[in-house]
Amino acid sequence: MTSQAVVLPDGPAPLWRPFVLFLGPLVLTNVLQALSGTFNSVFLGQMLGPRALAAAVAFFPLLMFFFAFVIGLGTGASVLVGQAWGGKQPERVREIAGTVLLGGAALGAAVGALGVVAVPWILEGMGTPREIVAEAVTYGRVMFLALPVLFVSMLSAALLRGLGDTLTPLGVLVVTCAASFVLTPALISAGLGVASAAWATLAATALSLGWLGWRLTRRAHLLAPAGLRGLLRWRPDLLRNVARLGIPTGLFFVTGSLADLGLLSLVNAHGASAVAAWGAVGQVVAYVQFPAFSIAIAASVFAAQAIGAGRAGQVHQVARVGLALNVVLTGSIAVVLAVAAPSAVRLFTRDPAVVELGTQLLRIAVWGSLILGVGSVFSGVMRAAGTVRVPMFISLGCIALLQFPVGWLVDRTLGVRWLWVTYLVTYGCGALLQCAYYFGVWRRRPVQRLV
Repeated sequence: MTSQAVVLPDGPAPLWRPFVLFLGPLVLTNVLQALSGTFNSVFLGQMLGPRALAAAVAFFPLLMFFFAFVIGLGTGASVLVGQAWGGKQPERVREIAGTVLLGGAALGAAVGALGVVAVPWILEGMGTPREIVAEAVTYGRVMFLALPVLFVSMLSAALLRGLGDTLTPLGVLVVTCAASFVLTPALISAGLGVASAAWATLAATALSLGWLGWRLTRRAHLLAPAGLRGLLRWRPDLLRNVARLGIPTGLFFVTGSLADLGLLSLVNAHGASAVAAWGAVGQVVAYVQFPAFSIAIAASVFAAQAIGAGRAGQVHQVARVGLALNVVLTGSIAVVLAVAAPSAVRLFTRDPAVVELGTQLLRIAVWGSLILGVGSVFSGVMRAAGTVRVPMFISLGCIALLQFPVGWLVDRTLGVRWLWVTYLVTYGCGALLQCAYYFGVWRRRPVQRLV
């Protein structure tokens, strides 16, 4: 059963209602996801000091680089699941889920094994400050060991969202956050140092996956483990579709992560305090970005359901509602965090230099998330119909051609305090181009099903 799923109405009912029902748990899930990382960062900074916080921050862009692959798989899978569910094809939903979960576990194991060996050279190549390299390597190796579990957890959530179920992933994150909140300080007190946060993440995610399996089994859910056991196998046709839809998203995050690594290398040149401030701001900005991405995910899922059900006319209504919600919700959070910037940064450290720099960076950074959300809604709706190439080139082009060059110029002329302006420029150009393509070209074309 999937009684917690949210689906689009097939009549004249307003679309904002299913959006709100879908978004409420999804936004809370993403907030809890950010809280899980924030808890770990706060514990590291407050209990072990700025060096431990900087060590974890130095590894974070690298972690996001690898997460990009599984984010892409999840995006492609949620589109196919959404269309199959909208078209009332439950067995096809299970086939997609089995293939994607197997692929995610295998990818996590391969990337994790390579990462454990290569992480010292990668961090040194990124220009990580020497005083934190050893701690960053320790933290990174444990996180690489955790990748198979993390990948399966992320993909499970993506598959459930494709069905319109955002309550179950919320429950998973509640378990993860609760376990992480208890385990991280306990392991730090036990003397595990900076690796405490990584071990806590691994244990908490494994525990939440166990809870998810129990929950789905108890509810006789469509994706319960027993129903998927015989479907965990490679299906080239499904993998091709998942890859075609997901690789552009993965490349977007890979390119973005590489550009972030480039910006971090600029920040690294300013010392550990600048790295700590940059990392603290990144943690806070997640609370604005996640709602923006949540709205884009909702738009993509509902557009896919509409296409699967043969109601192509609803797709453009979905885009309009997504854009309006992004302005209201993401914009409101941006305003609150801009006003409360000093208090937000002080959650991570009491160091006056870090707080002062982080406050200025944060008051610039929050507005980039609002702009990013606009472009993400357009690209998400187009992706639901299988249109990925042009939106991908727009996103990748802006990141590849603008982000690091603009960052380098800002760093040389205005200094590290203004470096986050880079994201406003990059996201702004991307949003304008996505909007132009959507209204000028894509909206005039017919929409077809993929499954």
